[in-house]
Amino acid sequence: MHSFRPFALFLALSLPVLPVLAQSSSTNPPDPPSGSSSSQNQAQQPNGETQGQLTVAARIRLRREQRRAAAIHDAYDHRFDTYAQLGYLRFTPGPNEQRLTWYAWDTGLTRYYSERMGLNLEARGYFGEAYVGIHEETQGANTRPRISQYDVMLGPTYRFYLQPKYSISGRAEGGWALGNFTGDTNGEGSLCNNGPDGAPSTCLLWPDGNTFAASVAILGEYNISPGIAVRLAPEYFFNGFGSTVQASRGFTIGLVYRFGKQ
Repeated sequence: MHSFRPFALFLALSLPVLPVLAQSSSTNPPDPPSGSSSSQNQAQQPNGETQGQLTVAARIRLRREQRRAAAIHDAYDHRFDTYAQLGYLRFTPGPNEQRLTWYAWDTGLTRYYSERMGLNLEARGYFGEAYVGIHEETQGANTRPRISQYDVMLGPTYRFYLQPKYSISGRAEGGWALGNFTGDTNGEGSLCNNGPDGAPSTCLLWPDGNTFAASVAILGEYNISPGIAVRLAPEYFFNGFGSTVQASRGFTIGLVYRFGKQ
């Protein structure tokens, strides 16, 4: 019985200490295996670097887009542009004649109501030589008479593709045309063959006169500076000389000057 007294005394002394030991063991978890903390930090570090790189790339893209938008605004935010151009057109001067080459001057003014939409007014003059050959109708007349045409047209212009250095637009116009086909035929008029009753039956050239004019064109512009550009404009050109409809293909090329900020 005396042998149990030391053991009982040990239990009595150790009971107050046990809660303190239990609490300390619960608040201090065991250390992780060696190397696990460093590997976790190494796993997190590349993710942080990637996020930073993405942020820098996004800022670069944003600045690039801002510079691009500013350049587009600087080039196309003008109220007016005016232009002086040269033109080329393949035209039929009479009912059965071969096509000739028109050479033209072309000038106009466009009023823009936004960076894309505008209204264009232009005037043109075409000049060329019509080869009519040697016929009964050309006796005493010039077989290569010089002929001319003058046009005034009005219509909308729309820029459907804008870049800082170039743009692509569409344009449709309609108006009035004056043709002079007989001024160089030595007084023989439109070189007509008279019928049995003496009235003209067939003519080699269109008669002089007025008719409609219309044009549909694609305008490509390359910007030398925000206010100056080079323009190339392929087009279809229509008119109605001789009570018919002629469709001619050609182009104009020249310089554009922009002015008057919106």
